[in-house]
Amino acid sequence: MVLPVLTKRLVEIKLSAYCEKRIPHHVRDQVRLSYAIRGNSVTLNEERIAFSQPGTWVTVPIAQFRYEDSGSWGLFCSDRNSKWHRYHQAKPSRDLDTLLAALDADQTGIFWG
Repeated sequence: MVLPVLTKRLVEIKLSAYCEKRIPHHVRDQVRLSYAIRGNSVTLNEERIAFSQPGTWVTVPIAQFRYEDSGSWGLFCSDRNSKWHRYHQAKPSRDLDTLLAALDADQTGIFWG
């Protein structure tokens, strides 16, 4: 399933704003957030300068949002084997902002450590 065009555009606007506000300007030469859309999944990534290779950025997936047939979004977290699992502390929601707030409020440390 591919995201509907208007839904994809809304995701791009919301996640661009989220990535922009989440990382302070003074550290963006060391860390940044990005996202990738593939089919009905949107993966939020953290990018950092590689320790052993200055100038090379390493991408680590933080969270994944999946658009479901019902029109709701689900929030997923990754395990140490890079397998995605539903984050049960946040119910699926039609409002992506609700899941972004759950991501920020995460008390398990699964997303931001």
